[in-house]
Amino acid sequence: MKHYTFVDYATQGYIALVGLLILVFHNERVPGVPLLLALHGLALALVHALIRFHARRRPPHPALDLLRHFYPILLYTGFYRETGVLNEMFVPEYLDVWFVELEQRLFGFQPSLEFMHRLPYRWASELFYSAYFSYYIMIAGVGLALFLRNRRQFFHYVSVVSFAFYCCYLAFIFLPVTGPRLFFREVDNYRLPTEWLALGAAHPYPEAVVRGVMYHVIALIYDLFEPPGAAFPSSHVVVAICTLYFTWRYLPRLRFTHLVAVVLLCLSTVYCRFHYAVDVFAGIAVAAVLIPLGNRLYWRWEPAEFPEPARVPPKASGAHAAPAPVATGNPHPSERAD
Repeated sequence: MKHYTFVDYATQGYIALVGLLILVFHNERVPGVPLLLALHGLALALVHALIRFHARRRPPHPALDLLRHFYPILLYTGFYRETGVLNEMFVPEYLDVWFVELEQRLFGFQPSLEFMHRLPYRWASELFYSAYFSYYIMIAGVGLALFLRNRRQFFHYVSVVSFAFYCCYLAFIFLPVTGPRLFFREVDNYRLPTEWLALGAAHPYPEAVVRGVMYHVIALIYDLFEPPGAAFPSSHVVVAICTLYFTWRYLPRLRFTHLVAVVLLCLSTVYCRFHYAVDVFAGIAVAAVLIPLGNRLYWRWEPAEFPEPARVPPKASGAHAAPAPVATGNPHPSERAD
């Protein structure tokens, strides 16, 4: 464990914990248990081998160095899809009835149905479905910008975002909530009671929305990658706020543009009928907890062996320019401020 960093501990801890949960608590609702356990064991071994191999190569090849710090991103989709296999291991059926009733008590109506019903226009559909799609652009775009700008900031970003993802995935395993899609179709032999299905039938998708290009793009993504039961808290909201935090901290020129995109994304999760309103509020609250906690844990296991690139000295106005500061393994104190 000598060369482990925070994201390594978080990743290996998540793999080991979920594997242990499968081993101890699996039941007839969890298919392919031997294969799942074998995959978890293989993932633990491969990640550990990568870390050890990278530590022995000095200097490491650039491709190996990139893989060493990029590998958690390669695991997100697999971990996410796995939650759809495990989300009935502890709870025998989805909890959507409880969430629908909660929405009705809190608001007196279903925000996920009324929002689109009040704005049944093509422009609104394209705006909100595009905002929903921007989630993927945020994750990749902020990561790429930080990778090109400053590797230490990129390591910081991957570590905290990965930690947020893993916490959301655990929540999906223990709290299976599919979301407002259940107003319109059955999922894994589960459907809402008749009275709630009637409410969905009274609020069909408007024709202008269904004709939208982005409506079909997001529908395709959901059909290919979205597991049932991954709605609470909204990982879209949690991770989008995480990316905004890193933009605010390291990419100040993009702050307000990114802020507008995140606000629209939060609204889009309800407009597009992928999340209940309470999923969004829970996502905001979870992000408010996980970002400072992730930061604290990151600095606890800071990867000091990765030197920060030397900063470019400011242009001197006089005849003698001040020497450039020497890069060290420790970040500038201002970068450590939480």
